[in-house]
Amino acid sequence: MRALSTRLITTLIAAAAVMTACSTGAGSAQPDAAESGTPAAASGDLGTWPRAIADEQGEVTIDAKPERIVSTSLSVTGTLLAIGAPVASAATSVSDITDDKGFFSQWADVADEKGVEVLYPDLEFDMEALIAADPDLVVVSTSGADSVLDHYDEIAAEFPTIVVDYSKQTWQDLATQLGEATGLEGEAQASIADFDDYAATAAQRITAPEGGVSIVSYNGPGSDQGVAKLTGPHAQLMESLGLDVVEGPEDLDTSEQSRSDFIFVTLENLSKAVGGETVFLLTGTEETVSAFASDSVLANLPAVQKDQVYPLGPTSFRIDYYSGKQLVDAVVDALGA
Repeated sequence: MRALSTRLITTLIAAAAVMTACSTGAGSAQPDAAESGTPAAASGDLGTWPRAIADEQGEVTIDAKPERIVSTSLSVTGTLLAIGAPVASAATSVSDITDDKGFFSQWADVADEKGVEVLYPDLEFDMEALIAADPDLVVVSTSGADSVLDHYDEIAAEFPTIVVDYSKQTWQDLATQLGEATGLEGEAQASIADFDDYAATAAQRITAPEGGVSIVSYNGPGSDQGVAKLTGPHAQLMESLGLDVVEGPEDLDTSEQSRSDFIFVTLENLSKAVGGETVFLLTGTEETVSAFASDSVLANLPAVQKDQVYPLGPTSFRIDYYSGKQLVDAVVDALGA
């Protein structure tokens, strides 16, 4: 169990500045699904506190239901929003997949509606901003560009800190874990049920192609290419839609560390790694499809020859409640009757 030190009293005066909008805009009142894009949920039960929550560092004790949550992991923020958690979040650099604050586009509108504040921009960790926010729970991821695990000891010395690994589990599993940590178990289960119903309805509209499908992160010449593994959340979501996902072979994997979601191969080996006769391109657009289909290295792939290469959309790089629905829609667009 991790012990917590006394917080820095001199910084508490600044605490309200970052979190006021968070605690009022994303508090206990749950907006209607039609208004917020978040599923309607049962009222949260305060449950029993303190409670010990298992995480990637072992276990963290949370003394009371968190009212001020900080997400240092942008990839986790969408799941926190889906369960109605009051949250402030780190932001990434502004790009085609974000809004003008650096929040991912799939849930940026929901964040605005809930008054989510930017903790710090450009994924540049700022301990002073974290202290000023005075959270009663901090969420840290183990991997990814948004991981601040190197600062874990510093953060956990001041605040209850839960460490999660979104790369090895579905967003539903992550939502369940975070629901327990935040006292929002009912909201988490409502979000999961809503999403699962959405996927089940979509599956009835899809005709699964023969020869299986591969999920590919195509990055063009000079870069490694990703091919989904069956243990990853992308493949698991595709299989829930009734598709037969063909995973990339481990013996071609160039990853320095083992991953549960994708293997990575050279462009020259991509044709060997793609076993499905239909290909879905991660973060893909119609422009990406054109580049993939015109790549001479891939000319003999059945998916290219049969014109069965489809985009999953720019938000498909990370699956949460919001981007997951957009991925489902992209599959229906490609394979729906």
